[in-house]
Amino acid sequence: MTTISTIQLDKSVIVQLKKSKEYPRQTYNELLQKMTEVFRNTKKRNQYDEFLHKVQQQKMKELWDNSKDEAWERA
Repeated sequence: MTTISTIQLDKSVIVQLKKSKEYPRQTYNELLQKMTEVFRNTKKRNQYDEFLHKVQQQKMKELWDNSKDEAWERA
């Protein structure tokens, strides 16, 4: 048994939802399910990218901040 609820949306949000439909008979429920799935996946990917950036930061600092490079800059 599915439960259905009613939510209130601004008219501008409804217009945006209508424009976002992939096909004319797509329900708002289907559209919102897909949108939330895409959002969650994007959020996971961004967290992974941030993790990689933090891990790489220390190594990049080691590579860039060394006396050999500084000597070349003054040459």
